[in-house]
Amino acid sequence: MANIKSAKKRILVNRTRADRNKAVRSSVKTAMKKVFAAVDAKDKDKAVSELQNATKVIESAASKGVYHKNNAAHKVSRIAKAVNTLG
Repeated sequence: MANIKSAKKRILVNRTRADRNKAVRSSVKTAMKKVFAAVDAKDKDKAVSELQNATKVIESAASKGVYHKNNAAHKVSRIAKAVNTLG
């Protein structure tokens, strides 16, 4: 355990941010799973609406710094490609 006050604060801040980042990453994964589930069920309307929601969640995570912008773009591209295969 740290003895210096600033080091103690860094530990607390890092723990708080790690928890927030974990929650954001989890919500992104859940949103992506919903898109893929709709694609597997071949439900075009639901897949499109879930795609919009997932894109919003992913872009929000990227703006918060949880994901790099290229990683976010890759995720959005991947789910959009899956939805577009439904025709």
